[in-house]
Amino acid sequence: MARFLKLLVLGLLALLACALAEGETTADAEATEEKVVDGFSDADRSKMAEGSEKHEFQAEVNRLMDIIINSLYTDKQVFLRELISNAADALEKARFHSVQDESYLGDTKDLEVKIEHDPDAKTISIIDTGIGMSKADLINNLGTVAKSGTTNFLEAMAEGGDANLIGQFGVGFYSAFLVADKVSVTSKCNDDPVQHVWESSADASFTVMDDPRGNTLGRGSRVTLHLKEDAHDYLSEDKLKESAKKYSQFIQFPIYVKVKKEVDVEAEEDDDDDDKEDEEEKKDDVETKDEEEKEEEEEKKPKKKTVFEWEQVNTQKAIWLRAKEDVTEEEYNEFYKSISKDYLDPLAYTHFNAEGEIEFKSILFLPKKAPFDMMDNYWTKKSEVKLFVRRVLVAEKFDELLPRYLNFVRGVVDSDDLPLNVSREQLQQNKIMKVISKKLVRKVLELMKKLAKDEESGGDDEEEEKDEEAKEDKDKEEKKEKKEEEGLWTKFWKEFNKNLKMGCYEDDSNRSKLSKLLRFYTTKSDGKEISLDKYLDRMQESQESIYYMSGDSLETMKKAPALQIFEKKDLEVLMLPDHLDEPCLQKLADYEGKKFVSIQKADVKLDETEEEKKRFAKLKDMYRPLTDWWKKKLTDLTESGAMKDAGVKIEKVELSKRLTNSPVVVVTSQFGYSAQQEKVMKSQAFQNKEQLSMMAGRKTLEINPNHPVVVDLLAKVKASESDEAAGNTAEVLFQTAIIESGYEIADPSALVNRVYRMMSKELGVDPDAPLKEVEVPEDEEEAEEEDGKDGASDDGEEEAEEEKKEKPEKDEM
Repeated sequence: MARFLKLLVLGLLALLACALAEGETTADAEATEEKVVDGFSDADRSKMAEGSEKHEFQAEVNRLMDIIINSLYTDKQVFLRELISNAADALEKARFHSVQDESYLGDTKDLEVKIEHDPDAKTISIIDTGIGMSKADLINNLGTVAKSGTTNFLEAMAEGGDANLIGQFGVGFYSAFLVADKVSVTSKCNDDPVQHVWESSADASFTVMDDPRGNTLGRGSRVTLHLKEDAHDYLSEDKLKESAKKYSQFIQFPIYVKVKKEVDVEAEEDDDDDDKEDEEEKKDDVETKDEEEKEEEEEKKPKKKTVFEWEQVNTQKAIWLRAKEDVTEEEYNEFYKSISKDYLDPLAYTHFNAEGEIEFKSILFLPKKAPFDMMDNYWTKKSEVKLFVRRVLVAEKFDELLPRYLNFVRGVVDSDDLPLNVSREQLQQNKIMKVISKKLVRKVLELMKKLAKDEESGGDDEEEEKDEEAKEDKDKEEKKEKKEEEGLWTKFWKEFNKNLKMGCYEDDSNRSKLSKLLRFYTTKSDGKEISLDKYLDRMQESQESIYYMSGDSLETMKKAPALQIFEKKDLEVLMLPDHLDEPCLQKLADYEGKKFVSIQKADVKLDETEEEKKRFAKLKDMYRPLTDWWKKKLTDLTESGAMKDAGVKIEKVELSKRLTNSPVVVVTSQFGYSAQQEKVMKSQAFQNKEQLSMMAGRKTLEINPNHPVVVDLLAKVKASESDEAAGNTAEVLFQTAIIESGYEIADPSALVNRVYRMMSKELGVDPDAPLKEVEVPEDEEEAEEEDGKDGASDDGEEEAEEEKKEKPEKDEM
C-alpha cells in the first residue's frame, strides 16, 4: 500500500512538472509572438541594433521636415496617397526594366501594391514589388528630402539615358510622419544581394542596417508606419479601403488591402487539428458516450472561422487613357456612376485629349437630373471635376477648374506634367489653371451646342415631313426613336436652365456662345420655349428690335395692357416668367445686331406711317390740357398727397401708342427696374431701401386717347379743372394702372378709401354720412317662445277661474 501511494505521488509530481513545463513553453511562445512587430522578433532587433549605422540628415532637413509634417499638408489622409503613388512609381520602373530584360522580374512576377494593418502593434504597412533600393539608395534618397526620383527618371529618359534609376521617394514620403512617430523601410533590389532596413523617428538622424532575416521580399519595398495615438482610426479596414480607393482608384497596378472575413466551416473540418492531437487519448478512452452526447454531436452546426484575404480596391479602370473608339457606352455609364455616385446614366458626355501649352486627357459628363440643393449653395459650391496626376487623385474639388454656373458637370482631368506645389494640393501657376479651365468650358459648351443643334435640326425635319402624305411603318418607328433622342436638350434645359442664365450673366467671355443655348417662351410659341435664332427667323422685315416682357406667369403677361399694340401688329414678344431671364437679357443687350427692348418701359418705338405720325401729333395738341392737368394732379398726389409714402414718383403723363383697349398704363423709365425686378429686389433679405427707391425709376402714365373714359375726362377738365369727379377718376385710374402693370403700392389705403366712396355714390349713399348702430330685429324662435309664454299664462287663468267655480259648489254640498 505504501509503495502504491509512493508511486501515485511520484506520478502526480511528474504530471505537474510536465504541465508547468508545457505552460512555460506556451507562455514563452506567446511572449515571442507578441513581441514580433513588422516581422521582426526581439532577437532580430538585437542583431539589427548591433549592426546598424547611424546617419545624420542633410543640413536644414529638420526644419524642412517640421514644415512638411506640421504645415505643408492640410489633410493627414494624403499620406496614403503619397506612399501609394511612390509605390506605383517604383512598380512602373520595374515594369520598364522588365521590358528591356525579360529575366528582371525573376520569381516575383506580379507587380502590385499591398496594404495591411496590425491593430495590436498599431502599424500600417505598404508593400510593393517595385524596383526596390540598395543600402546606398536608402541613405541617399531617404536622407535627402527634396530629391524627386520621378523627376530624375523623366529627365534621364528625355536625355536618352538608361533607366537604371532606383525608386526614389522625395518629399511625399515624409508625409508618413503626419500619422506616424516612427517609420521603417525594408527594401530589396536586384542590384544588391542583401536586404536592408531604414528607420527614423523624424528626428535629426536615421539608421540603416542589414536585415537579419535575409531576403523576405524578393524584390521591392515595405514601408511600415508606427502610428501616433491620434491616427489609430486608420487601423480600420474600412478606413484604409476608403482612403486607398479615394486617391488611388485609377492606379494601373492592382492595390490590395488585407481584410478579415468570417467563413462557415464544417465542425469536422474545424476540429481536424484537435482530432490529430487527441487521437492517442481517444484510443485509451473506454468511456461510452451517452445518448445526450450523441444528440449534441448530431445537432452540431457549421462554425465560423476567421480568415484573412487580399481584397482589390482599384477595380475601376482609367478609361480616359483609352481611345474613344475602344470604350463602350456601358463602360462610360459605369465610370460616370463610380465617380459621381449617381444612380442614373449620364445625359451626355465628351471624351477628349487636350494638346498645346498643357496636355491632359479628360472625360466630362452632363447629368440627367439636377441635384436638389444645386442652387442652395451656388456661391460656395466648387467644381465636381476630379483632378488627377498620372492617375493619382490630387483634388476632388478645385475652385477655378470650372466656373460656378457649370458646377453640375462631373468628370476627370488627368495630366502627366501639371506643375503642382510641393504638397500636390494646388497648382503652382494660376496661368495653367486658366488654360485648363478655358479648354474644359469650351468642350462643355460644344457638347451643349451639339445637343441643342441636334434637337433643332430634328424639329425642322419634322416640320418638313408634315407635308408628306405616305409614310412606311419602318420610317414611323425610326421617327419615333429620333424624337426621343431629340428631346435630350429639352430635358437638359428643364433641369439646368438657371445655371446657363447665371452663366450668361457672369461669364463675359462666353456670353455669346451661351446666348445661342438660351430658350424662351413667346406670344407665338404655343407654350413651348424657342431659341433666339428661331425668333429672328420669324421677325417681321421692318422689325429692328427683339421685344420682351417679364411677369409672374404667362397667363398674367398675356393680359398686360402693354402687350395690346404688339398683338394688333402681330409682333412676337419674348415672355420671361423666371426672375433670372430679365437680368440675363439685359447683360446680353443685343443678339445678332438686334437690341433687346422691354415693352414695359417708356422707350418703345414702333413703325408708323406718315399719316399715323400726323394724326398722333394732332392728338397730342388736342389732349395737352388733360395731360398737363393730370401731371400736376399726380405730382401733388405722390409728393404731398395720399400717396406720398407709397414709393411712387411720377415723371410725365403722355398719350400712348401701345394701348388699344385699356384706358391707361403705367411704364417705368428706360433704366429703371421693371415691375418684376422690383418684386425680386424687395424680396431680398438684405435689401437696400435707398438704392431700391433710386433704381425703381420714375413712372410714366400713358393714356389711350380713344377710350371713352379718357375722352370724358378731357371734356370735364376743359369745362372745369377743379371738377371733383374728374380729379377722383384721374387718381383712381392712375392707382389701378399701377397695380395692373404689376407694381406694388406701399400704402393701398388711399386707393381703397377712394373705391369705397365711389361705390357709395354709385349706390346713392352719402359717403360722408356718419355711422349709426342698426336696430337688430328679434329672432323668430324668441318670438315663438314669448307667444308660448303668453298662451301658458292664459291657460293658467282659465284653470283658476274653473277652480273658483267648483269651490262654491262643494261648499253647498
